[in-house]
Amino acid sequence: MLDSNWRWTHNVGGSTNCYTGNTWDATLCPDPTTCASKCALDGADYTGTYGIQSGGNSLELKFVTHGPYSTNIGSRVYLMQDDSHYQIFKLKNKEFTFDVDVSNLPCGLNGALYFVEMQADGGMAAHTGNKAGAKFGTGYCDAQCPHDMKFINGEANILDWKPSPNDPNSGFGRYGTCCIEMDIWEANVMSSAYTPHVCTGSGQTRCSGNDCGDGDNRYGGICDKDGCDFNSFRMGNKTFYGQGQIVDTSKPVTVVTQFVTADGTDNGQLSEIRRVWVQNGKVIQNSKANFPGMKPYDSVSDQFCNDQKTLFGDKNSFEAKGGLKALGGALDRGMVLVMSLWDDHEAMMLWLDSNYPVAGSATKPGIARGSCATSSGKPSDVESQHPNASVKFSNIKYGQIGSTFRK
Repeated sequence: MLDSNWRWTHNVGGSTNCYTGNTWDATLCPDPTTCASKCALDGADYTGTYGIQSGGNSLELKFVTHGPYSTNIGSRVYLMQDDSHYQIFKLKNKEFTFDVDVSNLPCGLNGALYFVEMQADGGMAAHTGNKAGAKFGTGYCDAQCPHDMKFINGEANILDWKPSPNDPNSGFGRYGTCCIEMDIWEANVMSSAYTPHVCTGSGQTRCSGNDCGDGDNRYGGICDKDGCDFNSFRMGNKTFYGQGQIVDTSKPVTVVTQFVTADGTDNGQLSEIRRVWVQNGKVIQNSKANFPGMKPYDSVSDQFCNDQKTLFGDKNSFEAKGGLKALGGALDRGMVLVMSLWDDHEAMMLWLDSNYPVAGSATKPGIARGSCATSSGKPSDVESQHPNASVKFSNIKYGQIGSTFRK
């Protein structure tokens, strides 16, 4: 199901835009509740307008699509249980496996597969102003507490709305929408990372002010925006992932993620997130951290996160917000599967595939995250030079640990 933010928003029963480019119609949208009642989300021509193709057990997301009425950039979609509910996954003491092809994803792009603690019905029952629900892709949230969502909690996010200075299709409202996030896969042909992000509290939460963790208050909000990432390049192994490397991104690869509990039961506390790769019929164990004085970690655990943050000199917001115990709670309650393709107007995706922060020395542990140039990733460049970029996900499976791939 396509996310609501990509859909045409027009007056109920008509064809007048409620939202054009990155601004709202003041007549239709004088206030949040009136706007939600007067405006409707439209259906979607997935292939022609949004560049989304599915068939059998595969999904391909294309980057730039020139449709009949607009040019579309990227997309975000959800796996459905039925027409009006997102599929809910409870993955503690389980593994999640999929095939992915990132051979057509250059620097600056992110083909992502991840879980967030959204409501199964898109928030329709909880908020009377939401008449669309999961059927029209409502209810998104993540650990960045995004302010660019047009509708949150059944109301239009028009208060204090500011058009983006560098994205003609986006803007930012007063409210953000927060929840725990498990990034199974954020990647392009050059770099990849898997990253848990946790928040205080549970479920989707509308934030405002300091709770959103905006700007200089990044670590004062309710969510851990940095997360605890395992990126092989960033962890000191620069020849593990990439074109022609051990995990060869010029070809499809099977990615296995295991959510291990302390006692090996569904009710145990989440203790570790492990990664296994399969390519060309061969099982490939995850790379190991390669820094003097640091244990050769090959998975995410609370101890790994603590040691990584100490080594890199990063603030340990992951531990402060609850660590793996908090993520385990969300996995118990259930999370929604999201797949997306996007470019980055804020940080040019350098946090994934280059040196970041740019001013930092690449010799300092944690700065080098991939071999892309620090000048890469500008959306205007990526969109003009690589409009035909794409990512393909297929063969999604989940089950008991060790059951979804051949050893």
